[in-house]
Amino acid sequence: QVQLVESGGGLVQAGGSLRLSCAASGLTFASYAMGWFRQAPGKEREFVSAITRSGGTAYYADSVKGRFTISTDNAKNTVYLRMNSLKPEDTAVYYCAAERGLISYYSAEYDYWGQGTQVTVSS
Repeated sequence: QVQLVESGGGLVQAGGSLRLSCAASGLTFASYAMGWFRQAPGKEREFVSAITRSGGTAYYADSVKGRFTISTDNAKNTVYLRMNSLKPEDTAVYYCAAERGLISYYSAEYDYWGQGTQVTVSS
């Protein structure tokens, strides 16, 4: 049974930082590209960042480029999202996802999802 469990969300002031973690189990972690998506109230789920199976190449949405960093620890089967210079518009539920195929910006192409963690950025 595959499980993705996110943690690290919370309430932070604008300009602050958070690090999200997503621990994966029940899958061969190194065989999956990993992604982060977010969904704000009343909006569709959107791509935030993703990293290739090898962990060698990362991709970011333009809205977070230069502020967020994705990384993996294959020994811990964990993917991280370091978020700096947070803005109120970053407020959303953040989800991690695993994709067995090639890396993708599209949520429909991901095979497994976590339950999400809330990030709230106050102004």
